[in-house]
Amino acid sequence: MAGIVVKPRARILHGHDWVFSSEVLKVFGNPADGDVISLKDGKDHLIGSAIYNSKSQIVARRFSRRRQDLDQDFFRRRIAQASEYRDRRDINAKLRRVVWSESDGLPGVIIDRYGDDFVLQTLTLAMDMRKGLITAAMVDLLGDIAIIERNDAPVRKAEGLEFRSGVLRGTPSQIVIEVGGVELEVDFLRGHKTGFYPDQKHNHGIVADYARDRRVLDCFTNQGAFALTCARAGATE
Repeated sequence: MAGIVVKPRARILHGHDWVFSSEVLKVFGNPADGDVISLKDGKDHLIGSAIYNSKSQIVARRFSRRRQDLDQDFFRRRIAQASEYRDRRDINAKLRRVVWSESDGLPGVIIDRYGDDFVLQTLTLAMDMRKGLITAAMVDLLGDIAIIERNDAPVRKAEGLEFRSGVLRGTPSQIVIEVGGVELEVDFLRGHKTGFYPDQKHNHGIVADYARDRRVLDCFTNQGAFALTCARAGATE
């Protein structure tokens, strides 16, 4: 397997999972952009497997600390592990961020769930090239679901990727979600990010607890979830 040797003070030797272009000592085996590569230290010890993109300042993103390829079974295992972790944390199974990029061992992959509709972002070149494997793993694990692609995030430019949005599978529903007692519509194709910020839904209640009898300014409104939950909690203005 092709790969790179990192410099002695590279962040990845101290727990970080990224390798920046300035931290590469040597490239071997002529890897292509989007390939899975081996990461090695200066003593030729394997320190993991990573996805590679020479056009990005983050030239390698580690996804495993051993030799590992990216196949459908791997994606299925990682998505299952991410879901099981959120189950243990008692996060709403029908409204949640299922996969959150590096924190779930899938660099550049974001999957948000709204009922039986799933919104997918593949923000790194290697993951975008394997989008078919990811969606197949999702269907294998989660059943007959709708999958919407929201690959219009500016960060894709740094990976040399174009913007794309659309329905990859199934027929999305007209979704109304409840957050802090407030009902909000979710627009999968025109809303910000994946249509909502499911990773923020617990924070709406936390902020609302401070809002009674206070003036509240919601500077980054989107659907107005923070402003509306604060108003419902008794904000004066």
